Amino acid sequence: MTIPDRLTADWIATLGDERLVTVESRLHSEFIAEDSHERKRTGDRYALLQGPAALVNAWLRWQMVSNEARSRRLLVRPVK
Repeated sequence: MTIPDRLTADWIATLGDERLVTVESRLHSEFIAEDSHERKRTGDRYALLQGPAALVNAWLRWQMVSNEARSRRLLVRPVK
């Protein structure tokens, strides 16, 4: 499945529950990779929303899909 560069609520609404969980998982992985890289680079100066565009974009894309999954009451990952 191809995830568009620019996510919209309309596109997210077309996803069934199983696909939504898959997309959420992929976007979460992308965000974690960007986040880890930026944390290593900046150390104590890390600030998510002041990071590079790639980091903020990865977070925003993941959050849009994650919010939809939560609104559908889908369990994406076990809560720790």
